[in-house]
Amino acid sequence: MQDLHDLRIVIESKIPIVVIETYEEPRALEILRRLAVPLCQPVYGWSITDGLKRIDLSDEAPQRVTAEPVSALGHIKSMSTSGIYALCDIHPFIRDDPKVIRLIKEISMEHKELGHTLVLISHEVEIPPEIKRYSVRFKMSLPNDDQLLSIVREEAARWSQANENQRVKTDNRSLMKLVSNLQGLTFQDARRLAHGAIANDGCITVNDIPEVNKAKYALMNMDGVLSFEYDTASFAEVGGLANLKKWLEVRKEAFMGTGNQGLDRPKGLMLLGIQGGGKSLAAKAVAGAWGIPLLRLDFGGLYNKYIGESEKNLGEALALADKMAPCVLWMDEIEKGLSTEENDNGTSKRLLGSLLTWMAERSTSVFLVATSNDISKLPPELVRKGRLDEIFFVDLPERDVREIIFEIHLSKREQDSSQFDLARLAMSSGGFSGAEIEQAVVSGLYSAAATEEKLNTMHIVQALADTSPLSVVMEEKMEALRSWADSRAVRAN
Repeated sequence: MQDLHDLRIVIESKIPIVVIETYEEPRALEILRRLAVPLCQPVYGWSITDGLKRIDLSDEAPQRVTAEPVSALGHIKSMSTSGIYALCDIHPFIRDDPKVIRLIKEISMEHKELGHTLVLISHEVEIPPEIKRYSVRFKMSLPNDDQLLSIVREEAARWSQANENQRVKTDNRSLMKLVSNLQGLTFQDARRLAHGAIANDGCITVNDIPEVNKAKYALMNMDGVLSFEYDTASFAEVGGLANLKKWLEVRKEAFMGTGNQGLDRPKGLMLLGIQGGGKSLAAKAVAGAWGIPLLRLDFGGLYNKYIGESEKNLGEALALADKMAPCVLWMDEIEKGLSTEENDNGTSKRLLGSLLTWMAERSTSVFLVATSNDISKLPPELVRKGRLDEIFFVDLPERDVREIIFEIHLSKREQDSSQFDLARLAMSSGGFSGAEIEQAVVSGLYSAAATEEKLNTMHIVQALADTSPLSVVMEEKMEALRSWADSRAVRAN
């Protein structure tokens, strides 16, 4: 067991304080319990409810007189025989009680004589500067693919035993998909989610994966600037973008780790185009097509008035994305967060530096999808080849694609698209984006409802005639964007 080996090395290096931040307290205590024999030291556990108790002996009764932290630490300091002391959830007292801090410091300073090791275990531990130099943080490992597969099989066996030895139904693709999406979880949480995927119907299918991802996101407590997109579009809901779809399909197996292992894992792409052109829908569709969760990073929410907090927010968001891997990380309108033109005391440059470092060093399966309406505001370090795999320009849809988009949006609103003149609608909507076409259908529905009629082609044609598309309102900007993309980007359409 790697954690057992690594923690033994840490304790044998004579560091007085070991900090373990984990939600798996029982597992951490079990590892320490198993170290008692090889280290020839007694192992004690402490909590404010029970006080000190020797945990490497099964019949040891708790010493309730040591329930208070000061009493427990005073008792530890007075012990002449060296030992390992696991202090569970003592972090509030370290923060607020100077006596607790002083006692821990005195035990640490006398480590050479006493030989005591204090192991602080909690979900989060902030070490005050007085004792920080005596401490080291130990990170417990997460289960690898083989261990996750073993957990799923164990839960399947338990379900089978509880249901008259019925076999859990699955196929290899669904099973490995579940294992892949359990990555980044603790042993306990992975077991809980595996049980949930099996318990309802005794089956493991690809339909279980979205629910597993939702539960995984909730367990990781990803509130703030990083949000989980629950509804990821499939490519069936995206009209056109043939080049982009082909590009993604060719790279799917390499990203998921199921293809030629000699291929580099795809890093990500940038989608450039005008507002409403379908960039956001395409970003969602990547996650839907690959069957992995989609996380959205809100750059506007990153910024904080205190120096350093914005970079911290970005670092936490990227770390959480790594834990959710495999996933798609969608950075929408990225120029709003990384434009270096504005006077922001260098925050944008520091954010850019943090992002570029993460992009260069990450080893996790996080596929980055950045969308931008104005690439001229982005720093060249971000858009050069090597940072991202490709830049795609999402232009306005051509006539045949507009027909498909009308068909999609009519069908989504329970309209029989065969009853509409799609060719005429496509002809009447030149220069319209996908979002503007959708709004024309919505406007047509309102007009039909107002006159108590069934929606027909003319309602939508009139809605189109009453609209000035963005390509007309912002014609100069659109042409400049097209001109830039002609020689620098690949057409997604």
